[in-house]
Amino acid sequence: MTFANDRLTRLAELGQAPWLDSISRDWLDTGELDTLRDRLALRGVTSNPSIFQAALQSSTYDADVRRLADEGLEDRQIFHRLATDDIRAACDAFAEIHTETGDGYVSIEVDPDLAHDTEATVAQAHELWATVRRPNLMVKIPATEAGLPAIEQVVSEGINVNVTLLFDVAVYSRVREAWLRGLERLHADGGDVAALASVASFFVSRVDTKVDGLLDAMDGEDCRELRGTAAVANAVVAWADAQKLYEDPRWTPLAAAGAQVQRLLWASTGTKDPSYSSSKYVDELVVEHTVNTMPLPTLEAFAAGSGEVVATIDAERVTRARRELDRLAECGIDMSQVTDELRDEGVAAFVGAFDGLIADVASKRAAVTSS
Repeated sequence: MTFANDRLTRLAELGQAPWLDSISRDWLDTGELDTLRDRLALRGVTSNPSIFQAALQSSTYDADVRRLADEGLEDRQIFHRLATDDIRAACDAFAEIHTETGDGYVSIEVDPDLAHDTEATVAQAHELWATVRRPNLMVKIPATEAGLPAIEQVVSEGINVNVTLLFDVAVYSRVREAWLRGLERLHADGGDVAALASVASFFVSRVDTKVDGLLDAMDGEDCRELRGTAAVANAVVAWADAQKLYEDPRWTPLAAAGAQVQRLLWASTGTKDPSYSSSKYVDELVVEHTVNTMPLPTLEAFAAGSGEVVATIDAERVTRARRELDRLAECGIDMSQVTDELRDEGVAAFVGAFDGLIADVASKRAAVTSS
C-alpha cells in the first residue's frame, strides 16, 4: 500500500502512528475513508458519541433506521446496530494496514453512562467484540474507578482495549497495572498475548484550555508566560512513566511470548487556542511506540506543514517538562485537581453527547417512519 503524504509517513517511520479521530457512513459508502487512509498515511480510526452524533445527521442512515425500527428495535439498539456496522466497515477498510503493520485498529466506545458500572462495561465490551468480529477492533473503556477492573477483565479475555479519558499520570500508572495484570492472566490461561493490542488515550489540549484559563486570571507575567505548557508537559511526564514497564520483571516473560507494549495515544490533539500552532499537539509529542489520533483539520495542517519531522521527546525534554510542572505548582496550579475535574467533565460530556445521540436517533426514527 502506497502513502501519499511524506510528513505523515515520516511520523509513522519514527514510531508514532497517525490515526483519524472521526468516522461517518458517508465516508464509508463513498470510499472517502479509503482515500483519506492512503492520502494521509492513516494507521487507525477512533470514534466517540460526539463523532457518531455528528455523523447521524446524514440522510445516509435513514433507510437503516426505518428498517431497524420496523424490526422493533428501540432507539439505543438502533444506534448500536448503526455504530457496529460502521465500525466493522472501517475495520475492513484498515484490514490490509493491520496485516502489513500490526496496526490498523478502529475503536468503538462502551456507552458512556456505564462509566461507573464495572459489570455492565465488561458485558458491553463482550457484546461489541462479538458483534463487530474483527481482530483490529478496539473497545474503548474509560479510566474511571469502575473502568480499571473492567480493563483488566477484558484484557484477560483477549479483547483489545483503548483506555480513554486519561488525564492524570498517577491514574495512567494504575491503568498500565490493570492492563499488565490482565495480560498476565491471559498468558497464564494459555491465551495468545501476541494478538492482544491496547492503547492508553491520554488527553492533551483540554489540559491547556483549563490551565490557561487559570493562568489568565492570575496577576504577574511570570505565571501567565506558562500558558500553553501544561498539556505537553503533562503528556511528556506520562511518557516517562510509561518507560517503567521495561524495568518491571513481570514484563520480561510476556515480551518473550510476543506481547505488544500498551502504546500511549495522544488524544484531544486539535488546537483549541487560535494563538497556538494548528499542529502544536503533534509537533511537540513525537516519540516512538505512541499514537496520535487527530481530527481531520489537524491531520491536514500537519500534512501541509514544513520542516523536518523529528522526535521531540527524550530525557532532556522530560527534565524540562518536570520543571514546567514545578513552576505551574509554584503559581498555584494543582494538576491533580485539574485532571480530576477534566476526567469528571469528560465523562459528563460524553454522557451528554450520548443522550443527545439517542435523542437524535429517536427524532430520525420518528421522521423516517412517518414519511
